[in-house]
Amino acid sequence: MSLPEPRDPSGPYRICVVCLGNICRSPMAEKVLTADLDRAGLADAVVVDSSGTGDWHLGWGMDPRAAAALRVHGYPTDHVARQFDPAWFERRDLVLAMDLDNMDELVRRAPDPDAVRERLRLFRSFAPGEVGPNPEVPDPYYGGDDGFSTVLTMVEAASKGLTAELAALLGPGGPR
Repeated sequence: MSLPEPRDPSGPYRICVVCLGNICRSPMAEKVLTADLDRAGLADAVVVDSSGTGDWHLGWGMDPRAAAALRVHGYPTDHVARQFDPAWFERRDLVLAMDLDNMDELVRRAPDPDAVRERLRLFRSFAPGEVGPNPEVPDPYYGGDDGFSTVLTMVEAASKGLTAELAALLGPGGPR
C-alpha cells in the first residue's frame, strides 16, 4: 500500500490520527509519530495532529494512563481532545483510523466517501511484518494500565513503519 501524494507539494504533508474519544490511542500515536518524524529529520515536512469521532471528551487532556505510558518512554503528554471535522478531509493528506469502527464512521461522515478512501488508512497497517488477523489498535480505555503499554508497543511499531514510508515519499527535510 502506498501513501497518497501530498495535496500541496510545496507545503508539509498533513496527517490526522483518529480514535473514538481522542484521549488514549490517537494522542499516543500523535506524540510517538511526531517524535519519530523529528528523529528522521522530517519534523518540518510532516504535520501530525489527532482527533476523535466522538464528542464525549472535548477539551479534556490525555487519559492519565496514556500519559503515564508515554512519559515512561520520554514522550510529551500535552494534549487537548477534539472531534474530527469532516471538512478536514480536504486539508489532510492522510487520515489514520485506529480501528475499523472509527474508519467506518469517518467514511460515513465524509462529504465524498469515495474520494476519502484513497487518503484513509488504519494506523497499524504501517507496522512492519505481519500484524495478524486484526490490524486494529484496541481501545485500552476500559482496561488496566497494561492495555496502554500494549497500545504503545503497537503504536511505536506502526509509527516506525509509517516514518520510513514518509521518508521514502518526501525525503529528509521536505517534499520532493
